[in-house]
This record gives sequence, structure tokens and C-alpha cells, in this order.
Amino acid sequence: MTSVPENRSGIERLLHVMARLRDPESGCPWDIEQTFETIAPYTIEEAYEVAEAIRQGDMGELRDELGDLLLQVVYHARMAEEDGNFDFDAVAGHVAEKMIRRHPHVFGDDTIETAEAQTVNWEEQKAAERQRKADAAGHAPSALDGIALGLPALMRAWKLQKRAARVGFDWPKAREVLDKLDEEIAELRHELDTGGTKARVQDEVGDLLFTVANLARKLGIDPEEALRDCNAKFERRFRDVERQLDGDGRAAGDCTLEELENLWQKAKHREPSAS
Repeated sequence: MTSVPENRSGIERLLHVMARLRDPESGCPWDIEQTFETIAPYTIEEAYEVAEAIRQGDMGELRDELGDLLLQVVYHARMAEEDGNFDFDAVAGHVAEKMIRRHPHVFGDDTIETAEAQTVNWEEQKAAERQRKADAAGHAPSALDGIALGLPALMRAWKLQKRAARVGFDWPKAREVLDKLDEEIAELRHELDTGGTKARVQDEVGDLLFTVANLARKLGIDPEEALRDCNAKFERRFRDVERQLDGDGRAAGDCTLEELENLWQKAKHREPSAS
């Protein structure tokens, strides 16, 4: 059994641990057989767990979740190193250079005095990077370049709309998006009333969700955060309903919809700011 060196920095020890786990002769069978594709879902999951720890304000949990997320970076970098592509040091060095490039007011002679001005500068830097990538690929750049396909659909919709708005493709006011929402609801209702195919109904539901994301953006609301809060509210109230039923020796499946709705209203009105 090979010991892990104690007199190294935390990142050095972690890199050593990952190398040992992936060792084809003496590593862990599960870790050895993993690929970029099989690990990717865990990477996404860990990022969400970091966000949840932040929402909870739990610093101990945040430390642990950041460690789990860092492990994902180390895992991918190790697999890339094994394939002869790049290693962890290259990953860290590349992002350091990118941060230096995007902050000329800190690492150069530019002057940026406000956070708002830095946001503008940041976007200009990113646009220039997208232009360079498009030039290298031999095609014209798009305002929508660089928005990852793997993002959650609601978040990606919000980002697509935000990027399009920067070049003027946007509703002037949120009220106009609300009117568009009414239009999309009417179109969905028409498909349902006329027996539209599942594909048509799905298309209209997609339009409806896309418009809701756009409305949230115009109101300055993160749609992902709004939906997470709503999910938490639903879960909290439904568990309250279950507790009420448990006190009576019953289960939700034994009740009518009307009974469940009455219990839901009780749960709702017990909260400080019922909505």
C-alpha cells in the first residue's frame, strides 16, 4: 500500500490521490474505468451542491462541496493528462492568464472605477475571445456563441435572451413580454382544445417556458433561482400536508383532491407570508 505524502500542499496531495486512484495496475477499478462522459454528470451535480450550500449559508458544508467540485476538476485533468492532452497545471495556468487578460485595470494600465464599468469591459473581453475563436474556426461569430448546450434548459433560455438583448433584439418593456405570455397561453389552449399532437403541444409548452424565462429576465429575476424557491415552497407545504394526514392516521393516497386542497390551504396559511 502506497502512502499519501503528508508534507505536501493540499492540491499536491489531491493530485497524488487522483493519480493513485487512476493507476491501471493498482488503482480503484471504478475510478479506472471512468471517462469524461461518465464523470460529467457528477461535475454538474457537485456545482449545484455548492450553490445549495451557499443558499443555506453553511460554511462547513460549502468547504466540503467546494472540495468535491475541485475533485471533479482534478479528475477531468487527470484523464486529459493520461491521453496526452493537458494536465491540471495547464488548466490552472490557462484560467490565470484569462483572468489577467480580462482585468487590465488590475494587471495593466487601464482604469476602471466602477463594477458596472468592469461588467462592460468583461463582456467586451469575452466578445473579443469569441471573435478569435470564430476566426480560428473559419466562420462568422454569433452573439450567441459560447452559451453551453449542457446548461439546464431554463438557464440557457435566460442566457440566450440576455445575449440577444445586448445587440438590440429585446422587448422594450416587461409588460410587452407579459402580453406575449398571454399569446403563448392562448396558443397552447388552442392546441389542447383542438386535439393537437403531442409534438405540437410540446412545442407550445416550450414557447411558454421560454417566454416566462424572458419575462423573469426583464424583471431582473433569475428564473432558476425563482423556480428553486418555488420548488422548496411546494416541498415544504406538501410535507406539511403529509404531517397533517399522518396525525389522523391517513395517507395522501386515501384522500380526495378536495381534501388535499383543504389541507394545502391550511399549510399555506401557516407560513408567515403565504402566496
